[in-house]
Amino acid sequence: MNFIEEIKNKAKKEIKTIVLPEAEDIRTLQAVSKVEQEGFAKTILIGNKENTEKLAKENGIDISKSQIIDPEKSEKYEEYCQAFYELRKAKGMTEEKAHEIIKNPVYFGMMMVKMEDADGLVSGAAHSTADTLRPALQILKTAPGTKLVSAFFVMNVPNCEYGENGLFVFGDSGLNENPDSEQLAEIAASSAKSFEQLVGKKAKVGMLSYSTYGSAKSELTEKVIEATKILKERYPEIKADGELQLDAAIVPEIAKSKAKGSEVAGTCNTLIFPDLNAGNIGYKLVQRLAKAEAYGPLCQGIAKPVNDLSRGCSSEDIVGVVAITALQAQK
Repeated sequence: MNFIEEIKNKAKKEIKTIVLPEAEDIRTLQAVSKVEQEGFAKTILIGNKENTEKLAKENGIDISKSQIIDPEKSEKYEEYCQAFYELRKAKGMTEEKAHEIIKNPVYFGMMMVKMEDADGLVSGAAHSTADTLRPALQILKTAPGTKLVSAFFVMNVPNCEYGENGLFVFGDSGLNENPDSEQLAEIAASSAKSFEQLVGKKAKVGMLSYSTYGSAKSELTEKVIEATKILKERYPEIKADGELQLDAAIVPEIAKSKAKGSEVAGTCNTLIFPDLNAGNIGYKLVQRLAKAEAYGPLCQGIAKPVNDLSRGCSSEDIVGVVAITALQAQK
């Protein structure tokens, strides 16, 4: 059974309701149809009901089991507008402006999650990352004890003996451009938690660099060394090491020579990249050259489950992210 099938089975144990605020995107409709058919989550589409039903009918897509909500016609519209106004009035929000903003499907969907009328949200097929995360941070805010929202990918590499039988979390590969040492340590802690939540195994964190144990020295390597120190001090329960080159992090034979005595080198399943350049290039290389399944960018550090999609995603990608979001909502 592959990774996503296992996630779906776990999601079925406690059915959650996931909002998709891109009702007029055909990939979203195809995904919703499959999610409802497989029965691992309930779905709510946000958008123009007439247009959504017409698009589904024209393309032979059955969305009859999914609820469709048009924000302005919803019985909750006024309640959400008032609640959003109260949340943001200290930032200059007016009631009039709140009424305009909550017409936006993404904002309306976030309010559904905030008011516990839904359990999580998946967006991004037709919206930028900023269009998804801005309302998430304005409405849901960060999770208790978390200072930073970051993004990660679950990478499922076929025929791979490294990581957790080819399963890895890559962080941050989608959001923070150039995190400092403090932020890098927070990304690592969140990524370890995400790995354990989704994979069900102990995270082994590799703090990646172009240097292993001081084989090179620069501002770039010092940042990773300091981040590793902070991570170990604040989160002693997390198994982590750094700075490590990629081969020292995942290949046992290389780790024996480059990182002698390390508890995790050679067995890392949670890889923390020093910046977004490295993280984005790294996940795309593995996805394309190793033909890996890449799920993300998934979000961590938000108070409720919200996940972003690549605008180049397929309907199957959306199905997978809905399953992951449903499982995150159980926790």
